[in-house]
Amino acid sequence: MGACRFCNKELTTSFADLGMSPVSNAFIREDKRNAMERFYPLHAYVCDGCHLVQLEQFESPEQIFNEEYAYFSSYSDSWLAHAKAYCDQMEKLLGLGPKSQVIEIASNDGYLLQYFVQKGIPVLGVEPAANVARAAEQKGVPSLVKFFGVQTARELAVSGMKADLLLGNNVLAHVPNINDFVGGMKVALAPHGVITMEFPHLLELMRHNQFDTIYHEHFSYLSLHTTRQIFAAHGLRLFDVEQLTTHGGSLRIYACHEDDAARPVTQRLEKLAAEEGAAGLESSQTYGRFAEQVRETKRKLLAFLIQAKRDGRTIVGYGAPAKGNTLLNYCGVRTDFIDYTVDRSPAKQGTYLPGVHIPVYAPDKIFETKPDYVLILPWNLREEVMSQMAGISAWGGKFVVPIPEARVYG
Repeated sequence: MGACRFCNKELTTSFADLGMSPVSNAFIREDKRNAMERFYPLHAYVCDGCHLVQLEQFESPEQIFNEEYAYFSSYSDSWLAHAKAYCDQMEKLLGLGPKSQVIEIASNDGYLLQYFVQKGIPVLGVEPAANVARAAEQKGVPSLVKFFGVQTARELAVSGMKADLLLGNNVLAHVPNINDFVGGMKVALAPHGVITMEFPHLLELMRHNQFDTIYHEHFSYLSLHTTRQIFAAHGLRLFDVEQLTTHGGSLRIYACHEDDAARPVTQRLEKLAAEEGAAGLESSQTYGRFAEQVRETKRKLLAFLIQAKRDGRTIVGYGAPAKGNTLLNYCGVRTDFIDYTVDRSPAKQGTYLPGVHIPVYAPDKIFETKPDYVLILPWNLREEVMSQMAGISAWGGKFVVPIPEARVYG
């Protein structure tokens, strides 16, 4: 496997081996259906030193976050509501106003910064995918099309721009050089500024068998325990944390410069640190037991799908998220089980899922074909999807959620 991307210790302990898989957002266009696809090992290891769970890098960020990057954050209503609530919370908590500077790393299509713009708070988005950055500009969100790291942070600082609030949602896991990324945050943060980062919580991933959140665009899988070490190594101190329900259970960490005495460590951070310790996240043996949970989740999903098809049932998918592509490729689920899937994003409609080549349509397709089961691939949006698609009950349709194990609703 090689060395840990944070502490450089040799990696020897396996966390989850999901076989060979394509890059999860590499959707296939019609004219490329018969072209060769690249498959890479999807095998996560844990560092016995710092306990960072990580994948080996096969594709560069430049290849992944290119002009055809298919993920647009604004197609989830619940995620937009989450972003708006965050902006309202930060405005009050930090006293942000017209003289403040907010910088978001991996700002996508302006899904979040648009709400600060509406408040008259100056913003800048740093987004490497040019196509989604253009969508942000159309919302009035100034966007710098670059990868973030020490060099970009220095360029911003030289131009006089440092962040009173520096934020990133679901980006910390996406960077192969985590030291350069966190080092850049140190440079870009104003003397008394605050960093918030949201990412799926490794402890929740393990508790609820969320192995499908492992894919090549996610280089790291983070606990509070390990994140604290990484930030401290770059002169940043975690002083607070919130536990969120997003993405199956996420953390929002709060950080500042290590010498900022105005921000004491909160009790809830120390409480969560103790909870992780009690769960064994400081012991490599804990991580080694996860692999069997993954295999059993696969068996249960396949058992359901096989029985449903034997009973003559029709099954389709809802959503084309990266996690869904990991799940379907690992389980070997193709059109012999699932006729098609649907997605609200026009960028994904008319394509095929990587590896399994299941076609992607607009959501109305479900009401045309009236399937017996709708498999919700973005299971973290289960309630939102069930509400939007409640009409399937008219013909007796039911929902299936695959994680933490296959379960039928309706």
